[in-house]
Amino acid sequence: MSQQPSTNNYQLKVCGLTKLDQIQELISMNIDFLGFIFYEKSPRFVLNHLSLEEISEINHQGKVGVFVNESIEKIAEITEKAKLNFIQLHGDEDENFIKDLRKNVKKEVKLIKVFRVGETFNFQFSIFNSLVDYFLFDTDSKAFGGTGKTFDWQILNEIEISKPYFLSGGISLENIHQLSTINHQPLALDINSKFEIEPGSKDIEKIKNFTQIVKKIY
Repeated sequence: MSQQPSTNNYQLKVCGLTKLDQIQELISMNIDFLGFIFYEKSPRFVLNHLSLEEISEINHQGKVGVFVNESIEKIAEITEKAKLNFIQLHGDEDENFIKDLRKNVKKEVKLIKVFRVGETFNFQFSIFNSLVDYFLFDTDSKAFGGTGKTFDWQILNEIEISKPYFLSGGISLENIHQLSTINHQPLALDINSKFEIEPGSKDIEKIKNFTQIVKKIY
């Protein structure tokens, strides 16, 4: 997995998955990351639809579990039982939490720390450089994720990003041409609510169309 892709090499993460048939279709499309939300307040809370055993049986190396201010014990248990490859921390987890979490999961499990970007970026995120494997930049909101709204990507040009990162928040066919304005290109694009029929049910044809157009443009 490349650390910093060229503009014609975006990887893709589809988040908020709840349906096994759609997951299999995405796997057949060679989608790089499959996102499962383990946040009970989310309309895409995966355990309302799939069991940990069913998730564990999905044969893919990019299974991402999304957690929001969850306990270390619960994260570790779900990661083990669902055989997750990545843990995405989407809440207010600090460096001490992440240090303790790292001790409680297998070393091959990769950690993604989310930063929610508003009109400005005011995080001291360099403290996470040695603690996580990836960053993820998403649009800030009172809720956690799935807003379908885009933050000003030019903010990313004002900060020094030392990790490969995922770009999230309202990515769509209407704005992907603006990706070229970002100096430090993302490793992966993270799509969710803009590609749904309803929460948790993906529009597979729209995702296929998106992947084809991104390849043509970049």
